[in-house]
Amino acid sequence: MNAQICMWSPSAEQAAATHVEQFRHRINNTANVQLADFAALHNWSVRQPERFWSEMWDYAGIVSDTKGSIVLENGQAMPGARWFPEARLNFAQNLLHRHDESAALTFQGEVGETRSMSHAQLYRDVRAVAQGLRDAGVRVGDRVAGFMPNIPETLVAMLATVSVGAVWSSCSPDFGINGVRDRFGQIEPKVLFTADGYHYAGKEHDSLGVISELAEALPALSAIVVVPFIHSGQSLSGHALQLEVPYRRWLDADRATAEDTEITFAQLPFDHPLYIMFSSGTTGKPKCIVHGAGGTLLQHVKEHLLHVDIHPGDKLFFFTTCGWMMWNWLASALASRATLLLYDGSPFYPDGNTLFNFAQATGMTHFGTSAKFIDACAKAGLSPAQTHQLPALRSVLSTGSPLAPESYDYVYQHIANDICLSSMSGGTDIVSCFALGNPAGAVFRGELQCKGLAMDVQVFSDSGKPVAVGEKGELVCVQPFPCMPTGFFGDEDGSRYHAAYFEKFSNVWCHGDYVAESASGGLIIFGRSDAVLNPGGVRIGTAEIYRQVETFDEIFESLVIGQRWAADVRVVLFVRLREGYVLTDDLRERICAYIRAHTTPRHVPARIIQVSDIPRTRSGKIVELAVRKVVHGETVDNIEALANPAALALFDNLPELQS
Repeated sequence: MNAQICMWSPSAEQAAATHVEQFRHRINNTANVQLADFAALHNWSVRQPERFWSEMWDYAGIVSDTKGSIVLENGQAMPGARWFPEARLNFAQNLLHRHDESAALTFQGEVGETRSMSHAQLYRDVRAVAQGLRDAGVRVGDRVAGFMPNIPETLVAMLATVSVGAVWSSCSPDFGINGVRDRFGQIEPKVLFTADGYHYAGKEHDSLGVISELAEALPALSAIVVVPFIHSGQSLSGHALQLEVPYRRWLDADRATAEDTEITFAQLPFDHPLYIMFSSGTTGKPKCIVHGAGGTLLQHVKEHLLHVDIHPGDKLFFFTTCGWMMWNWLASALASRATLLLYDGSPFYPDGNTLFNFAQATGMTHFGTSAKFIDACAKAGLSPAQTHQLPALRSVLSTGSPLAPESYDYVYQHIANDICLSSMSGGTDIVSCFALGNPAGAVFRGELQCKGLAMDVQVFSDSGKPVAVGEKGELVCVQPFPCMPTGFFGDEDGSRYHAAYFEKFSNVWCHGDYVAESASGGLIIFGRSDAVLNPGGVRIGTAEIYRQVETFDEIFESLVIGQRWAADVRVVLFVRLREGYVLTDDLRERICAYIRAHTTPRHVPARIIQVSDIPRTRSGKIVELAVRKVVHGETVDNIEALANPAALALFDNLPELQS
């Protein structure tokens, strides 16, 4: 493993002001221990998980009808452990703690629309929509779905849904009919929210045609609530028209009858279903992952306070759609008293300065985005440090894929030099993170700073044994944690849930990432385990190659797979070049030489092929497994899960791979 390069370290004053340091001192006092630093705090948290989570509950000020005296039941079982079994609470109540006129959120749309919503207005709108849901027959445990852009009304609909004890599920409006049916068709929602359309990359897109067709496949629907967003003049048709309810009708009804009443928040068990989230579906029908209210809330406030260092009044942004778990993660920051910054549209329309313009205009304190966006900004030659005023910015957050070492250089040289760059990794499976930032600690180039507190993350060999620091293996978690899914919807005997996470190692969560622990206790991610290359029996993470290839200015992005060949596996690299470049023999030779010099000869591709596009999921992740299937002549299931499914044809029956 290469020598560590420190990119940033907080001053003593900065570190002392963080929540994580204040929490460490609190634990030293309440638990009568002497934890000297973050590493000691993490070690204590995994040895004393019940004490940690109880202290976290109190530190965050969780609002509940009952906390209960029992923190953990059946604590040796995964799955099977139960956290806070006596507790009764409501997720939405914890996010709607303020009723004043300060800003709860600020929204900006691609076409320039900007609006803010106060905490008082957010509360009133949630109250109105909650009553509308009750009038539509929604009860505790019913499902409510959103086919919505990232606009304030989506947040209102989610909070209203969970305030009455129903379960929220959403996907982004760029899904086609088959993709939406594959998701919502499994969970049978009682009410469906949709906008009339959305804008992306300068184009207007209708949503109501998809919903009109979808309604026939959702027999449990009692209402389709239509939110005006693009005001296209389109309307629902057929069966859907009979179910249409204008969003404004519910707001107007509330103003007429309930202006001063309080929301009745259903007090429910800690593990009561909160969200149903969907796996990407690139290898089959999407899994319907059920997350509990208490575990999601407690994990999110831990991450927001201790790992992201959100303070009251901070302005948190994450570029996301409502089909990615980062939307859910962002929404929870209301519980930590942040102002949410929402953006809907393309981050590169009309150019790459769009999000930085938003950051400057709002006084953004935490800028969250994908690793791909940071790489794209670098390759576009953007330098916000020179073109924008971002004095309030304290943190850049990145997730979605491993953040390349060169992207660390770019952030500190061209965005801001006195910030905590937090590369995060977890996923939809836990609606949170296994590894993320430590605002009181140093940032090292190419590393995720730390393991999540009270997450007993280890690196296992294939035989199920911990490996040494610096050695690669499977990311696992060996103890229960509150944000584990409660199960999969429709998986009555739990067999699919068990197979997804616990089949490889008994009683141990196996996450499917190929990683190594660094000397400082951070993690380096080398890609997904199921995409690991294996030429000559040597395991190579795909990110090991991406980190080298994407240093080339000519290369916009790349994708690498292992192709079965001559009783072995050979490495095949596909490159998408920036406009104006072509893949020459000279460029091929330079790529191979660079990879060989910075990794090993085993990493050097046997074939390098130029393609015009690379398929990815709707949350922006490239799909190595789908490409590998196409290359081997196998069927790719559920291509509706892809943002650009036509790109798969570029990899079919390539002459370069026939010899």
